[in-house]
Amino acid sequence: MTDSPLPPAAPGVVAEAVEALTTRLRKKLDAAVAQYAAFPVASDGDGVVRIVCGEDTTVTLRPGPTGVVADASQAECSCLLSPRCLHRAAVLSLCPVVEAVEAPASTPEVAESPKEEAAAAPVAEPPSARQVRAAHDLFRAAATILAAGVPAAGAVPQAELLRAAHTARVAGLHRAEAAALRVVRGLRSARARYDGHRLGDLVTALRELLLTSALLAEAHPDPALVGTARRAYRPGGSLRLQGVFREPVVSATGYGGVVTHLIGPDGAWYDLGDVRPGGVARARSAGTAAVELAGGVLDHARLARTGVLVTGATVSHDGRLGAGKGVRATEVQGDGWDTPGLFGRTLAECVAERLGGSDAADPEDAERRARTPLGCDLVILGPDGDHVLAREELPDGAPGTVVRLLPAQRSPELGHLENLRRIGDHPGLRLRVVARIEPGRASALVPLAVAPAPSGEATLTLPKEWEGHADLGYDRLQGRHFPAELPEPPFGAPPADPLADSPLWRIRRLVELAVSGGRRATAQSLRGDADPSRLRRTGFPGAATLAASLAEEADRRPRDAFGRLTDPDPAPFARAWLASAVHLHLAERTLTRTAWS
Repeated sequence: MTDSPLPPAAPGVVAEAVEALTTRLRKKLDAAVAQYAAFPVASDGDGVVRIVCGEDTTVTLRPGPTGVVADASQAECSCLLSPRCLHRAAVLSLCPVVEAVEAPASTPEVAESPKEEAAAAPVAEPPSARQVRAAHDLFRAAATILAAGVPAAGAVPQAELLRAAHTARVAGLHRAEAAALRVVRGLRSARARYDGHRLGDLVTALRELLLTSALLAEAHPDPALVGTARRAYRPGGSLRLQGVFREPVVSATGYGGVVTHLIGPDGAWYDLGDVRPGGVARARSAGTAAVELAGGVLDHARLARTGVLVTGATVSHDGRLGAGKGVRATEVQGDGWDTPGLFGRTLAECVAERLGGSDAADPEDAERRARTPLGCDLVILGPDGDHVLAREELPDGAPGTVVRLLPAQRSPELGHLENLRRIGDHPGLRLRVVARIEPGRASALVPLAVAPAPSGEATLTLPKEWEGHADLGYDRLQGRHFPAELPEPPFGAPPADPLADSPLWRIRRLVELAVSGGRRATAQSLRGDADPSRLRRTGFPGAATLAASLAEEADRRPRDAFGRLTDPDPAPFARAWLASAVHLHLAERTLTRTAWS
């Protein structure tokens, strides 16, 4: 028996288990979830997972072929009250939630795991009456969670949202279901106080859920609101790819691993991941783990530096490579970082492409587009606080954009932070960089790998075994890798950050506080820094008007026929919050695009 995490569970299974509890047991559910989270989880090696919840009480989970607890019969408890017991409901509430997965089949068009998906054709019709009802239920469940705030959004409200998400999936509302599951994951991360939790991510997920479900509940005809179904990998034929870099992946829920990024001759990006339970330790060891689709011949360190021919390839719609039966990879001669499509464009062009797109686009697709790596040439200007300033080097010699370089990970067990500090200590250093933009920060890049500048002057000298570049998460730059003398760096003032300098922080604080504290915390905050009159005086009349509406709704305390205070309907508060959240999102995105351009 070895320690093992709980398998993921389908939303409908979790919701059904919580709904089966009596009112008395529901009041005890959050305490039971917190208690069982500290208990050891054991697996007998065939996928069956057991957790001992007390004397003579064991909950057993038997995931199906996809690794997901997709049916109520796959979760059992040994107590006499099962299946309507607190133990079973609490353990299922601890399981990660996933979107529904189609049953396995023999064709390559079927999902190989819950995370291996591809897009189907979008629905062309406006929402049906059934979809409108499902969207209305989703909006109500999300509004209840918003009004309560994170501390009060325990297992029972989450189960109600999961039930609504399950109904949305059955009705074909794929985009809304995905948003609801992101909200549940964000709530669990916030309540467990995971180190990697970001309140901004939960705000984004809740804004997307409320906006999408509200428009669908009003029968809005845009088919993008319905979204696309998730299916398995599609056949990709033979692909000749070039490895570019590998990066460690660490999630807030204890998963770790590596993702190796590759590029095709047309400039399209692909990736191959190996992410499993284990956190930072797993991420470190996975950097040199064997690549499954290469039959163990290649590891991720080698794959990130060589060319590879993939035959029988299966590819998801976002470029993930499948590793199923019939897929083979053979090492071939590659071009390294000289491969076409990796460099040669300005930062402004690359960023405009990654931050473009319609407001109604699927947020997951927009996030993937924004996270697509880009290549650029930089000259280091020096450290600026905990960041590093650099200037883009254009081919014609004209001064380029000044950017801030941010570490991808701050864990001392990974190389990002230490490597970035060493680079910042060498003003005048010239580098070729593969990075990712930071959508929430103006003029900010997250470097992921570096190589010597093509001119060969005032640049790095890397070990031969690194084959031309350093993966900043794994390879450690040392003093001997830097030139002994460097020219005086060009002048470059720190880039302006319109988001940090804008009075929008007042409305941002209000929007985030509403999620973390609920209606009551919002009402108290509106008497302080987020007072609508202050927003109006600083030049944001639109935000001030929306904040005033939110203040009025947050303070509303209706009474019944006997004059007693009653709980207000959460829907008006959710609509008022949604208006402020959407206004803030559009304003911040406009400022970010303007700063880059």
